[in-house]
Amino acid sequence: MKSIGLFYGSTYGMTEKVAEKIKEAFKNFSVELYDVKEAPKEALNQYDRLIFGTSAWGIGEMQDDWERWITSLEDIDFSGKKIALFGLGDQVKYPESFVDGLGTLYCRLPDKSVVVGEWPVEGYDYYFSLADKDGKFVGLVIDEHNQKDKTDERIRQWVAQLEKEFA
Repeated sequence: MKSIGLFYGSTYGMTEKVAEKIKEAFKNFSVELYDVKEAPKEALNQYDRLIFGTSAWGIGEMQDDWERWITSLEDIDFSGKKIALFGLGDQVKYPESFVDGLGTLYCRLPDKSVVVGEWPVEGYDYYFSLADKDGKFVGLVIDEHNQKDKTDERIRQWVAQLEKEFA
């Protein structure tokens, strides 16, 4: 079975819980979880398929552990790899910077051509998001504050999409 390295940053545990749900949803891949707070940067080289997950902080800020870890991506050769992204945000409290942590993570990737797993913007209510590129999100978007009832189905659909895109 092929492996995926899933790297996440989680301050209060919500992103970690979503990462665990994503891991459980995969059927054709094994998923290894890494908290970027403690993950060795060399672990990135072990996988051809990677998932990066983050929450958003304040107005457009990236999660603290990712902010400290993001520079490690500069030294990785992404040729032959596929990367999917997911982000958590609050569209009611922060509609002007919804899931901007996800958008910032995308912007800081040295090679965007390897990103898969875009997600529709329909079903969300926000004014602006750095994660919205050409009418689609750069990855799965989860709002555990206002749409918790949609999380499991969104994860199921996104993982089914990734099973094909990672094949």
